[in-house]
Amino acid sequence: MSKLDESRPFLPVNIAVLTVSDTRGLADDRSGDTLAERIRNAGHVVAERKIVKDEQAAITAQLLAWIADPRIDVVISTGGTGVTGRDVTPEAFHAVYEKEIVGFGELFRWLSYQKIKTSTIQSRATAGVAGGTYLFALPGSPGAVKDAWDDIIVHQLDNRHRPCNLVELMPRLQEHLAKKSA
Repeated sequence: MSKLDESRPFLPVNIAVLTVSDTRGLADDRSGDTLAERIRNAGHVVAERKIVKDEQAAITAQLLAWIADPRIDVVISTGGTGVTGRDVTPEAFHAVYEKEIVGFGELFRWLSYQKIKTSTIQSRATAGVAGGTYLFALPGSPGAVKDAWDDIIVHQLDNRHRPCNLVELMPRLQEHLAKKSA
């Protein structure tokens, strides 16, 4: 059973929030607002927040910029993970992944099934790692953002979470680069 090890100090991480939408602006970005609020309430930092169109090149460019930015530890996007012709967020994420965290999408859909039953098959939520940065792509509804954050991400981004968490792995995410240069 998982638990918090209160003997360990909490380590806040810097998180960039990306909303993928052809129609939303900051004034009506409910999913982005939901995510940013939860990030801050958990003690983390919203390092940047942007909205980009449902265009693979635009999404990829923003991901690459944040991956290259040493101030960003994690990128979480909302929107564009469905199956319509304009939904290209997973393709953009897969284009930059060094490693996919397959279990995230599997777990998200399993948890989502508890609430929306078979409609969860329409979600292509995904996660991975690139350049030492964790990347999470969530569906665009506030409910899906809440589910992903509250049931999965908040725990994995808390270094006190036991038996293990993603934060404690951060120093080792670029080990493969050190081996190449040696």
